Formats: sequence, C-alpha cells, structure tokens
Amino acid sequence: MEIRTIHANGVEFAYLTVGEGPLALCLHGFPDTAHTWRHLMPELAARGYRAVAPFMRGYAPTEIPADGAYEGAALVADVRALHEELGGGDDAVVIGHDWGAFPVYATADRFRRAVALAAPPVKGIAARFLEYEQLKRSFYIFLFQTPLAESAASSPEFIQGLWRDWSPGYDPGQDLEFVRRSIGEPANLGAAIGYYRAMLGTTPPSGRYPDVDPGPAGPVLYLHGAQDGCLAAELAKDVRSHLPAGSRAEQVEGAGHFLHLERPDEVNRLILDWLGPAS
Repeated sequence: MEIRTIHANGVEFAYLTVGEGPLALCLHGFPDTAHTWRHLMPELAARGYRAVAPFMRGYAPTEIPADGAYEGAALVADVRALHEELGGGDDAVVIGHDWGAFPVYATADRFRRAVALAAPPVKGIAARFLEYEQLKRSFYIFLFQTPLAESAASSPEFIQGLWRDWSPGYDPGQDLEFVRRSIGEPANLGAAIGYYRAMLGTTPPSGRYPDVDPGPAGPVLYLHGAQDGCLAAELAKDVRSHLPAGSRAEQVEGAGHFLHLERPDEVNRLILDWLGPAS
C-alpha cells in the first residue's frame, strides 16, 4: 500500500491506498488508524476497487485541523469532500468502523453501497446507552470531558487497556504501535479526545458546519461483534429497525469491537458480498 496526501475540506489528509477502479473509502475510529483496514484493502483491490483509508482529522500524519472542529458535522463534511477530491463518483462505496461509522450513516446516499461496523445509529442506542452496565463500559467518554483526559489517555497502559477490554483475546501489539505513531503526541491525542468533547457538547460546535441528520441516509450493511466490550452486542440487537429499507445487519460470533481485525476472513466476506464487484 502507498501513502499519499490530499487537501479536502481545509485539511491535509494522509491516506493509504491500493488498487485501481471505483473508490472504496475506508474510515477508522478510536483509538485506531488507517492501518486497521490492512486486511480488507487488498481484498477490495482484488475486486477491482481503489481502496483509500484516510487518517481521520487530527490523526497523524493527517494534520490537526486549523478550525479545531471535531463535531459530527465536520466529519461528514470531510467525507463529502474526500469523495469529491478523490473522484468518487456514483460508483463509490464507503466503509466505516467506530467513529468512522457516524459519517457513513449521514452520507450513505452519496455512495453506491455503505457499511458500518461496531457503532449502531445513534437513535438505535440512545435508550439503552444509560443502562448501568453500558455506562461502565463507556467510562472513558465521561473521563474525556474532564481536564484529566489527556493525562490519563497519554499512558500506553490506558490505550492498551481499552483494546484489551473491547476485543478480549485479541493481540493488538501491531495496532498499538500504529496508534502510538498517530496520536502519541499531545496535540494529536487532544484532537482524538476532541471528538468525544464535541459529542457531548463540552466543546461547543464550531459553527462552521451546518447540522446534519445522523440517521442513515441510505441502505447500510451493519456488522457488530458478539463479544464487543465497548458497545455491548445487546445495544445492536434491534439495529435493523433503525436502518432504511434494503439494509442488512449481522452479528459476528467470536469477535469484539475490532471485529474486522479479529475475524478478517469472515468480515471481509460479509463486506465484499454486500459491495459486490466494482462496477
């Protein structure tokens, strides 16, 4: 895979790419990097796609956005701009995991096919998110609203602990090194935490981006790990009722939050079957 850069929505994005053909845009989450798609991207290329995995805003080597905006509307604007600048067209597809899933929902109508992993639509989890067991899993979200966030998250043991809890039994050694390179510096770590501060309103909206409907704008394939320690599988059991007509939802047994890394063969098959060959 090559690494390249592109200017989109006022941000200089770095991205991994492989293959030629219609765009397959792959969006990562936290605490993760574009390298999370290393199993899927060669398979997309073999199917005739041009797989592109950007490092999300604030995640090195992508630059920290000058506007300091990390609200959902900024992420959606990024995806729209990347689609345009990369020459996506009507035959492009999009895949997003964790934070990367949120702009997938809002932009699904711009892509021929869309896939979301490990983060159900907000309306689908709102009622159960405040249940006690889920609140325990989500402690880090509330920690990130405080001045202690950067100090706590700068410890390698903190990030390692999230991966251990979210994907039990998976060895994230290589992934943790990628994460260290991407958000190991204080400014980049602050950017990654900024997504969560914007999510709960601790950081007010920048005002630069119009509000967007976070609900799915088109059919989506939704995948969730049965042993997800970040967002319990129970939160996703009714996800199909919150997806548009023509959508599909699957639970992947023996996988946690990073299901595409834990069960790459199965997850790749589900995604590729949904996407079909490049048109």
